[in-house]
Amino acid sequence: MIFDTDIFIWVQRANIKAAELVKKHDERYLSVQTFMELLQGAQNKNQHKYIKDFIASFGFVVLPFTENIGHRASIYIEEYTLSSGLRAGDAIIAATAVENNMPLASSNAKHFRMIKDLELKIFKP
Repeated sequence: MIFDTDIFIWVQRANIKAAELVKKHDERYLSVQTFMELLQGAQNKNQHKYIKDFIASFGFVVLPFTENIGHRASIYIEEYTLSSGLRAGDAIIAATAVENNMPLASSNAKHFRMIKDLELKIFKP
């Protein structure tokens, strides 16, 4: 399972359902885009360390940005930005899930539901 950025935010806010969602999956992945978004949201180096420690302690694997992911993300942008407002970061996260043949867990259904080849697992906090 690939986890969207919002799932990490819910866990940081002590949402029990989000924590249980993470714990119930033995194989945990995130896009490098999600990793960068989490680091970008940090206020200081201590928060950077906390994020990296959290990812390591729960055994998350950061999936790299590949040529295929970039290509698929650009197709998603062309196909969905005008009609649905898809943003580049979400296109990269969705493309990472599709290219790795994994479902994506997110509470932001409106960001992803239009992508037909994405297996979206909607999280309700």
